[in-house]
Amino acid sequence: MLTEKSITEIIRQRFSCRSYLKTPISAEKRQKLQDFIAKRPGGPFGGQPRFHLVAADRQDSHALKDLGTYGFIQSATGYLIGTLDSGEKNLEDFGYQMEAIILFATSLDLGTCWLGGSFTRSSFARKIDAADDALIPAVTSVGEIANLEEARNGLLRRQIHADRRLPWERLFFNQNFGVPLAQKEAEDYAVPLVMLRIGPSASNKQPWRVVKDGNTWHFFLQRSQGYREGILTRFLNVADLQRLDMGIAMCHFELTARELGLPGKWVDKEPALIKPDDLTEYTVSWVGMLESLA
Repeated sequence: MLTEKSITEIIRQRFSCRSYLKTPISAEKRQKLQDFIAKRPGGPFGGQPRFHLVAADRQDSHALKDLGTYGFIQSATGYLIGTLDSGEKNLEDFGYQMEAIILFATSLDLGTCWLGGSFTRSSFARKIDAADDALIPAVTSVGEIANLEEARNGLLRRQIHADRRLPWERLFFNQNFGVPLAQKEAEDYAVPLVMLRIGPSASNKQPWRVVKDGNTWHFFLQRSQGYREGILTRFLNVADLQRLDMGIAMCHFELTARELGLPGKWVDKEPALIKPDDLTEYTVSWVGMLESLA
């Protein structure tokens, strides 16, 4: 992450900031963020979505209003805009890389907020001269946090109300679905799983499920009933946000694991596990250095 702060500190610091100072992002912070965007590596699946940091203007409010999100974001002075790359798991790559940029912005003490939707042909698309068929599955507001004290209090509230997250035993399993993973059984990977668990997700659905198989961790998407085919998705052509959520989960898990000295790699090879229902989809596996799926 090229920052002096630990990744666990940054992940805990991040929150959905909806109120910003009207003061523009400082030139120093803007340059650091743009440098990070330019130098970031490819996504876990090899995708290269393109991201731009742009200044906010009044026209952006119309794009947000169309999605019902305008009014939640006040006085943002910048937006992070990304266009989707081609590839079977391009949304996962997009979610991974957008979240990595968000975490770096958080390390600069900037506020951010994910805004998922479809911004094709919107003011956001025009800002980056996107092609007519380019898909912008999400944008992120960026700026100086309006009330740091409120943000700190919000952090305390989030820590106190951790019960708003699904419990550990509903997210992580040992060998097979239906067998909850005890935290002590996670061993060195307990912290990466905790950082995954507190990650943001669309409508706070928390669709990630992880199955431990020795030193391999299989990631599955547990879809919410009707979420993908819901009214918002069908009428507004909203991207498959729960696949973005899986990229966010992968980002939190990998960055934490690497900081803890737990080397590994992502492998796209579905294991022979019995899935609990038709809403459960395999995404990817994290293989520790000492194991292989071959």
